[in-house]
Amino acid sequence: MSQTAKTRVLTGITTSGTPHLGNYVGAIKPAIEASQDPNVQPFFFLADYHALIKCQDPKRVQASRLEIAATWLAIGQDPDNAIFYRQSDIIEIPELMWMLSCVCAKGLMNRAHAYKAAVAENEEAGNQDPDKGVTMGLFGYPVLMAADILMFNANKVPVGRDQIQHIEMARDMAGRFNHLFKGQYFVQPEAVVDEKVEVLKGLDGRKMSKSYNNTIPLFVSEKKLQKLVRKIKTNSLEPGEPKDPDTCTLFQIFSAFASESEALAMRQQYAEGIGWGEAKDRVFEYVNAHLSAPRERYNALMEDPAHIEVVLQKGAERAREEAAVTMDRLRAAVGLGRFV
Repeated sequence: MSQTAKTRVLTGITTSGTPHLGNYVGAIKPAIEASQDPNVQPFFFLADYHALIKCQDPKRVQASRLEIAATWLAIGQDPDNAIFYRQSDIIEIPELMWMLSCVCAKGLMNRAHAYKAAVAENEEAGNQDPDKGVTMGLFGYPVLMAADILMFNANKVPVGRDQIQHIEMARDMAGRFNHLFKGQYFVQPEAVVDEKVEVLKGLDGRKMSKSYNNTIPLFVSEKKLQKLVRKIKTNSLEPGEPKDPDTCTLFQIFSAFASESEALAMRQQYAEGIGWGEAKDRVFEYVNAHLSAPRERYNALMEDPAHIEVVLQKGAERAREEAAVTMDRLRAAVGLGRFV
């Protein structure tokens, strides 16, 4: 495996919807911050194979790929530094997924959160078949994620807390493969979780997710952003009554963008009883100011998909140069090497 002395940081975003504040806070922002470290080699990718697990709308997947690519570039991702690519352009990834599937215990997949949630939903609905509606894509999702990570021997993977299990599974598969084929083919990846923000909440107080239809798209217009912030669910406490910032979605969103001193000042205003209307105005103004310049770059990029395509093709070439070498070594390890 080709390696450098740099720490490898890998992040992907599933291309099944429009990027939202949760994506930015949980994945994009920490990944780009890490990429600015000269001791880091970043890998950023569009997880478009993952999108097919739950989305069978080709137009939506295609549009999302463009939107997410433009988002990465608008936020400040440097394609000359980072290796930036579409998952589906790296044909070696499905091959590695199959190899990992052959060493991964089914019992490990039975414990995956997404699969268990699907089974629980069927049981609650009274379905006789607990696997109703469960595809092999959903069931084997953690193996594909492991292939994404292990293909490039990523050292660190920024994720939300709800994704830690998948990193642990990748570690399990890496260790199992190394043991069975008697070599150090894969490093043990580590999950990196931003303890400050964890999982960002959405408009209704639940996890911000496309599935709940409670997201705030990252680059909506200023007017739409203001409207969405005003829709964020709050309690019935009146102005002047102290409020708890630790249970408030507004405060969580604000602190995800603000400096530590700004968050402390806002916390004090909560203790002093800031009104919800004023709090929402503060959050909107702060987030809007933070996103104003990237929004302009994003809109320009969305008008020039040919430029984005060139960037992604160059990234794929760099990624495949390494992936091809890796797979030659792994094929030899498992007995699929060339005769001559």
